[in-house]
Amino acid sequence: MTSTPDTARLVAGLREQTAAFTRAAAGRDPGTAVPTCPDWPLRTLVAHVGQEHRWTAELVRRREQLAVPDPWQADPGAPDEWAAWLRDGVEELIGAIRETGPETGIQTFFGPRPAVFWLRRMLSDTGVHHFDAAAATGRVFTIADDLAAEVIEEGLDLLAEPAFETVKPEVAGLRGRGERIALRPAAGPGWLITRTPDGPRWERGPGRADVVVSGAVADLMLVCARRVPPHDERVTVTGDRALFDHWLAHTAL
Repeated sequence: MTSTPDTARLVAGLREQTAAFTRAAAGRDPGTAVPTCPDWPLRTLVAHVGQEHRWTAELVRRREQLAVPDPWQADPGAPDEWAAWLRDGVEELIGAIRETGPETGIQTFFGPRPAVFWLRRMLSDTGVHHFDAAAATGRVFTIADDLAAEVIEEGLDLLAEPAFETVKPEVAGLRGRGERIALRPAAGPGWLITRTPDGPRWERGPGRADVVVSGAVADLMLVCARRVPPHDERVTVTGDRALFDHWLAHTAL
């Protein structure tokens, strides 16, 4: 199943999460360690977020795939300049999407897709990196339930895309024989993932599952993004724990 996102909400959500990321990071010590991105200090995390917004804006404008940039080469400026730099980057991206049109075909990692593909991808990455910045600086992480659900579904859509194996060969390990994983939030129907011989498929709603992961939707998002471990007290795993551990081992985005 592929979800149908609301473009206006994606735009608002990307602004929300970029602003929250900025509050967590701006003005802080650039050398602060980021526990969930252990190879990066805070400055590089900030550089990555601002750089990928600008890179995506250029990709959308040019309508062709571009080489992935090196975040160590980006210059976000001094910490007191980060807020303006991040704001300018996200507005450049939103402007490019609007000018091009969210349904216009744009090159992606595995062929042309509507430009809204990149809006979703940037919302997901920015939302997860907001958590990274908050974890590094001691700020409280928050994300609206609908945005957390969107991040989960965007990730599931990628994993269900057959061509995604050309980008992440390890996802071939997610093929299966009908094993089912359920993500059940405290409110809402949740998601049911089925591992088929052709790769994972998913649908909204309850159903019989071999393993069930329960918790708040934001915490389910963080578990799926491998930011919160499945044994964390914020979530509960019942059933075939090895099946879910195997899933996580093959789903790094």
